[in-house]
Parts: sequence; C-alpha cells; structure tokens
Amino acid sequence: MILEQVFNRKTEKQVSDSSGENIRRSAVKTISWRIIGTLDTVLISWFITGTMTLALSIGGIELVSKMILYFFHERAWNNIKWGK
Repeated sequence: MILEQVFNRKTEKQVSDSSGENIRRSAVKTISWRIIGTLDTVLISWFITGTMTLALSIGGIELVSKMILYFFHERAWNNIKWGK
C-alpha cells in the first residue's frame, strides 16, 4: 500500500472531498493523534492521582470521546475554504 502511493499507483477508487483529503487518511490521523494524546492523559492522570488503574480509566474514556470529536472536527474543517 505504501509503495503504491510512493509510485502514484491507485488500485482502488478512493473517496475524497474537494481538498483531496481521503476519509481513510482522516481516520488514520485521528487514531494516531489520539494514541499520543491518550498516553499524555494517562501519564498526567497517574502523576496527579498516583493510581495507574484510575489513570487508565480516565485515559480510556478520553480516548473514545476525543477520537470521535477529532474526526468530525477534521471533516468539518475540510469543508471550510478559508485559508486554502
């Protein structure tokens, strides 16, 4: 898949918006950013509470809620022409 993109070959029709941003790309960006953000939240929560179980619980809730919010935020900004 990566090599196909490097050589500009497309084996399947990709769904994209007017900016060329693929929905799959937005989803992968969402997941990768949330992994970083959730690790940060877990570490901060552990530092504050001193309890890894509580820190992981906070991180788990944050992971799901912020991933959903970020995905829709990213898709909304792709529809805004300002600054492009």
